[in-house]
Amino acid sequence: MNDRGDVVRALLAIARDGFADHELALRICRACVDGLDVDGAAISLLTAHPTRRTLASTDPTADLLEELQFTLNEGACVEAATTGAPVIVADVRESIEVQRWPVFAAEVAARSDVRALFALPLQWGAVNLGVLDLYRLAPGVLPPEQMREALSSADTAALMMLGHLTDPGDGDGRGWLDPAVGNRSEIHQATGMVLVQLGVDAPEALARMRGHAFVHGRLLIEVARDVISRRLVFTEGTR
Repeated sequence: MNDRGDVVRALLAIARDGFADHELALRICRACVDGLDVDGAAISLLTAHPTRRTLASTDPTADLLEELQFTLNEGACVEAATTGAPVIVADVRESIEVQRWPVFAAEVAARSDVRALFALPLQWGAVNLGVLDLYRLAPGVLPPEQMREALSSADTAALMMLGHLTDPGDGDGRGWLDPAVGNRSEIHQATGMVLVQLGVDAPEALARMRGHAFVHGRLLIEVARDVISRRLVFTEGTR
């Protein structure tokens, strides 16, 4: 465990090294895992928007949590993005807070050993870029000094991301909001295909894919890949 302040100092050192988009986000996540009492982290962008995507995650469990929330459109991360306030869940299997997202909580319990969740908005002023998601396998909140460090880390990460967003010379020339960055391009492509198949608008096409994923107990990314490969074609009778 690092001393208080070490995570923010690590993030500032990372910022000085000038990493490009995905690598920078991944290093932010890893610095949080190394310096806080958490087991994994992820950064999602445009979290409250239909084009939301995960930019980086430290491990398969962190990635699963992001996919579940994107599929179900509910959970700590989605609430943090919508309200602009941190969402802390001491125990996803016991806390009264998860009553707001019963399906998400049930899926987390069924698919993982995750107990505690910490969703911290990446926000500076009126600009909300996304959410820094942290999880751990042991239940319980972070000690006050670590919680302050986590919140300071989220503020620092938001500034780092804003710097990339406004830097035309960043990395490979793609900014944080480029749809090709992250892992949502397949979902965007599938949404366009379902839009044509059903003759509906993009939000309705995405809602139909989410509904199909929920009914069949699958992740949205899995449904999207089936649509792209034409293993799944949506019709009016598709459930």
